[in-house]
Amino acid sequence: MSDSGSRKIPGSRLGRLARLARVGARTGANMLLNREAAADEVARRAAEALGTLRGVAAKVGQMAGYVDGVIPEGQRDAYEKWMQTLLAAAPASSPAAVRQLVEEELGAPLDRLFAEWDERPIASASIGQVHRARLPEGDEVAVKVQHPGVARAVESDLQNAGLLERTVAVVGGSKLESRRILEEVRTRFREELNYETEAARQREFAAFFQDDPQVVIPRVYDARSSRRVLTSQFIRGRGFQEACAAPEEERAAWARAQWRFVYRGTLVGGMFNADPHPGNYFFLPEGQVAFIDFGCVQPVTPERRRLGSATHLAASTGDHHAFVAAGRAMLGLRGGAHERRALDYLREAFRPQFDSPYRMTRDYVAALVEQFREIATASLRERDGSFVSFPPGVFFLNRLQFGFYSVLARLNVEVDYAAIEREFLPR
Repeated sequence: MSDSGSRKIPGSRLGRLARLARVGARTGANMLLNREAAADEVARRAAEALGTLRGVAAKVGQMAGYVDGVIPEGQRDAYEKWMQTLLAAAPASSPAAVRQLVEEELGAPLDRLFAEWDERPIASASIGQVHRARLPEGDEVAVKVQHPGVARAVESDLQNAGLLERTVAVVGGSKLESRRILEEVRTRFREELNYETEAARQREFAAFFQDDPQVVIPRVYDARSSRRVLTSQFIRGRGFQEACAAPEEERAAWARAQWRFVYRGTLVGGMFNADPHPGNYFFLPEGQVAFIDFGCVQPVTPERRRLGSATHLAASTGDHHAFVAAGRAMLGLRGGAHERRALDYLREAFRPQFDSPYRMTRDYVAALVEQFREIATASLRERDGSFVSFPPGVFFLNRLQFGFYSVLARLNVEVDYAAIEREFLPR
């Protein structure tokens, strides 16, 4: 997408609401009338507007660009095509503004901090953009710089309850989500503005996966990092679209590495990266995958890890009885119609393990998202007192699962996911 340095990010809540209302009106009318001919133009304008807004608004657009089941079938191709521009390159901030921010954050002129600096960003997303640079010592690095003004924009979005509810809905949530879950969303998104927190998490992931040769976590350069600047080892590899076109053997190796990163990190390491954006992976030779962007990381308590591990182990060993018991405990179910629906959904969500080897498909992911949405809708009708709110972390776990499954569906390869889990799950 085009450079937007001359277009200031709307920071006020009122200004952002006005732009979001215009996007929603155009998009909603197009979907309601099923105007397929107009879908392409409406989707293009929506992607441009959300990219300029950045913040949480742009995140919603990015998720719509790759999570299957978000956009109605008749509109999906047009919207995904243009929302993919938000995945690849949201509008960039101006070189002068970026230079000023880096020098303020790191306390020195740019030409003293870096021997080389490419003013053209190699990537731009909802919170920041990335520049290729070289340190005086010779190391090639990737420097992530926060968009000037984006912190105010994010805070305005986080005060917009309607936008947060739509964000939750993108990954299958509903108005039944409690205030606690909305606060959870606010906490995680605010953390993404602090690159010092992200750097600490990146180091934690690197330490945890140091024994896995297929998982690559870039090194952090602390002396060139701050709250709004994060400097990491520069990684060269194939992007997501190129990886999807690779031979099946390579795609299978990458899928296995991604599965270990997600579920070993969650169930054993006690942390999961809840932003499975396709731009956050680089695909390397010999089955290696490099993982970047640790801004949105959800911690997992020891008790949640224990319950999750029991559920995964039961699915990976085909023990249906143990799976039901573990799933009931993990979700805190208490019988009735809600429990039946929740366990039916859980069994479907674990089909890759139960039916392993398994080939993820986009239709499967879209159906899973819809089934999750229907749980809340049906619970509103039943009124038998069986509904229980989902445990802490479920919103981001769903964001991870639906997004991650959508990524694997595009790799389109059969993998024995159950065997992978049996290798690392505690017995």
